[in-house]
Amino acid sequence: MASGGPAGEVGERPRSFLGDLRVVLRGKDFRRLFAVRLTSQGADGVFQVALASYVFFSPERQTSAADAAAAFAALLLPYSLVGPFAGVLLDRWRRRQVLVWANVTRTVLVLGVAALVIGGATGPGFYAAVLSVLSVNRFLLAGLGAALPHVVPRHELVMANAVSPTSGTVAALVGAAAGFGLQRVVGGSSAGDVAELTVLVTAAAAYLAAGLLALRMHPDLLGPDDVSGTAALGRAFHHVARGLLEGARHVLGRRRAAYGLAAIAAHRFAYGISTIATILLYRNYFNDPADVDAGLAGLGLAFAASGIGFAAAAVITPVVTRRLRKEAWVTLLLGAAAVVEVFPGALYTEASLLIAAAFLGVASQGIKICVDTLVQEDVDDAFRGRVFSFYDVVFNVAFVAAAGFAAATLPASGKSYPVLAVIALGYAVTALGYGRASATLGRTTPERVG
Repeated sequence: MASGGPAGEVGERPRSFLGDLRVVLRGKDFRRLFAVRLTSQGADGVFQVALASYVFFSPERQTSAADAAAAFAALLLPYSLVGPFAGVLLDRWRRRQVLVWANVTRTVLVLGVAALVIGGATGPGFYAAVLSVLSVNRFLLAGLGAALPHVVPRHELVMANAVSPTSGTVAALVGAAAGFGLQRVVGGSSAGDVAELTVLVTAAAAYLAAGLLALRMHPDLLGPDDVSGTAALGRAFHHVARGLLEGARHVLGRRRAAYGLAAIAAHRFAYGISTIATILLYRNYFNDPADVDAGLAGLGLAFAASGIGFAAAAVITPVVTRRLRKEAWVTLLLGAAAVVEVFPGALYTEASLLIAAAFLGVASQGIKICVDTLVQEDVDDAFRGRVFSFYDVVFNVAFVAAAGFAAATLPASGKSYPVLAVIALGYAVTALGYGRASATLGRTTPERVG
C-alpha cells in the first residue's frame, strides 16, 4: 500500500489544481489504474445509451413515472445484493485480477444482451441479462474504490478521489455521447436493431480493452494486504450476510464515515427523484412523445451539463478542502443543491434545467469526492471491500426508494411543483442535520467509537 503523511498536511501539497494533478498522475501505478477506470466507465456510457434508447425511448413505448421507476427498480434493487458478495471477495481476491476478469465477463454479457435486442426481447430474460452486466459493474467499481489507497499516498487521497472517480464519470458521459453519435450515424431510431447492435458491440470491445489494460499492473499491487483468507474462499459465500454486517458495523463505528454515508444517501434519494423527473420531462413534456430522437438528444444535453458540473467539482473540491473541512464543503453543497432545485429548477424550461443540471453535477460529485475520501481515510484496509460494497448498497437502495416515491407522486410529464419542493426541502434538512452532526467531530482526527 502506498504510504504517506496524514491527510491535511497542506504544506507538502502543491498549491494549484494542475500541480496536484501532475503529482497524482506522476505515479505509474495510479496512471495504470486510472486508464482502466476511464476505459471501463467509458464503455459504461456507451452501454447505457443503448439501454436508455431501448427501454425509455423506443418509438413503440410510452414512458410513465411508474414505468421509469419499475425499470430502475428492476436494474438497481436486485444487484444491490451483489454488494455483500463483492465485499467478501474483494477482501480475499487480488483486486487486480478482479479488474481483469470483471471486464472480460462484461464483454461476454454485453454480447448476450445484443443478441436479445436483435430478438426484440423485453421481458424478464432481457432484464436478467442487463442485471448481470450492471452487477459486475458494481463489483468492479467497488474494487476500484478499495484499490485506490494502494496507488497514492494518504495525503493525496482527496486529489485522487477528485481525479479518478470524477474523470470516470466524465468518461462515462463521453462514452454516452459517442454512443449516441454512433447511433445517429448508423441510423437513429429508424435503424432500430442495427444501431443498437452497433453500440452494444462497441461497448463490449471497450470492456475487453479495459480488461487488457488491467494486465499491466502487478497481481499483488492493489491488495488486499492480507490474502490469508484466499484458501477459505469457498466458505466465504456461506458468510455473506455476516460479511456485510461486519462492514456496516465497522463503518458505523467510524463517525466521520458514517455521517458521510448518511448524507450521501439522502442526496442520492433527492437526486434519484430529479433523475426520473428529467427523463420524463424530455420524453413527454419538452418534446412530442412520438419524437423519441428529440427526447433522447435533449436528455443527452442534460447529461452533458451534469458532466460539466462533475468536471468542475474535480477542480473546485481539492482547492476548497484545503481551506475548509470536507464536512463543511459537503454541507455547503447540500445547501446549494436545495437552492438550485427552487431556482432555476422551478422555471421548467430546457435552458433552466440545463443550468440546474450543471450546478447539481457540481454538488453531486463534490459530495461524492469528500465522502469517498472520508470512508477511505477512516476504515481499515481489511474492511475496505466490505465497506465500499455496503456503500454501494446504500447508494442503490436510496435510488430505488426515490424511484418508488417518484412513481407515486410524479405525473407522466415529470413536472410537479410539490415534488420539487420536497426535493429542495430534503436537501435543506440534510444540510442542516449533517452540518450540526459533523461539527461535533474533530477537525483532523478521525472520530471512532466501539
